[in-house]
Amino acid sequence: MASYLVTGASRGLGLALVSRLAALPTTEVGKIIATARSDNSPQLKELINNSSGRVELVKLDVADQKSATKAVGEVERVLQGKGLDFLINNAGLMDWSPAGVEGMDNLNEIFQTNVTGVHMVTRALLPLLRKGNKKTVINISSTVGSFASIENYRHSHCPAYKVTKAALNMLTLQYAQKYETEGFTVAAISPGWLRTDLGSERADLPVEVGAEKTVDIIQSTGPHQNGKFLNIHVAGWENAPGPNQYPGGESGW
Repeated sequence: MASYLVTGASRGLGLALVSRLAALPTTEVGKIIATARSDNSPQLKELINNSSGRVELVKLDVADQKSATKAVGEVERVLQGKGLDFLINNAGLMDWSPAGVEGMDNLNEIFQTNVTGVHMVTRALLPLLRKGNKKTVINISSTVGSFASIENYRHSHCPAYKVTKAALNMLTLQYAQKYETEGFTVAAISPGWLRTDLGSERADLPVEVGAEKTVDIIQSTGPHQNGKFLNIHVAGWENAPGPNQYPGGESGW
């Protein structure tokens, strides 16, 4: 009965991840800590109210160090002395710059959330993760930030998002190397192009599919996948035309 913490849980993929986890039996998933900057998400409130106490909200602004430090105390209270098994760093921002890199004027803001925020939250929660049985950190990344796939996304007008996801991948590897000897698993997952506010209605997959396939990977992840960049598997999308395929396995850095 593992415990999970999901950042950016008020909407989009974060909300769908919490919903998917809450739908699994208590023998697999115990306490689910949904973090968000505020408590004004009706969907998250409804999910919490219908969870029989399994899902709890902790306020957390991942881009703010004081907020991260304060949140740790709340997480400790929720866990009642137990450790945290899974940290899912999902909170993120995406830019839109039709002019491309020349028009990128919000890199610092997006970097603060997508990279620095992941670092601050992970570092703050390390003591609780050390007490957990799974010691797993999952960073939600994207193949849009992959050097191996850069030509596929030449015409995607989100340069700051690309830069920060590439940096997040390196941050993932830094943590994976540092804490491997302590039995940690630190991995990045690309959840696919999903129909959310961030991904738009033109995206490939319903957010519920991305959440389900991401949770499937998380639950099967162990030390053998430490430092890996993993892709979801969706039947029929293994060799789809266009830039996005979802064959499972590893993605190129």
